Amino acid sequence: MKQARLRTLFGLLGLLLLSLALSAQTLQIMDTKGHSTTVTGAQLAKEQRVTVNVRDHDTSANFEGVPLSTVLASADIALGDKLRGPRLAEALLAEASDGYKVVFALAELDSAFATREIILADTREGKPLDAKEGPFRLIAPGDKRPARWIRQVTVLRIVLVK
Repeated sequence: MKQARLRTLFGLLGLLLLSLALSAQTLQIMDTKGHSTTVTGAQLAKEQRVTVNVRDHDTSANFEGVPLSTVLASADIALGDKLRGPRLAEALLAEASDGYKVVFALAELDSAFATREIILADTREGKPLDAKEGPFRLIAPGDKRPARWIRQVTVLRIVLVK
């Protein structure tokens, strides 16, 4: 009886720690007007998940995460039919905690324009990304080199290219 209670207690403690870890993982999303939205790992965990099998340098890897288009939609960044005209000059600037930055044309993230799905991954081989990669990493299947597969993503900023 005591062992069953201890297992239940440790199980609840584990769930609490996982919940705290997910809510501590945050991502800042900024639109072209400077409006900012904070998204947590816990919020992303509730979204539709996608798994991609890719080559990460010379190793096969399975990453799981949320389509980047879904992440942007959670911050009211409109894609689809609203992505036309002057908005086609908008780009996504992804920033990492170490200062590394990469750019994607906004159309690359929209299924109406692109055949591939770029994801914001939070797991690799079914395990949370380690401190070197995570908590979030962009994965762009189809890129011949993973140079834009930015690790430790902290900010997604929509910019207008002039």
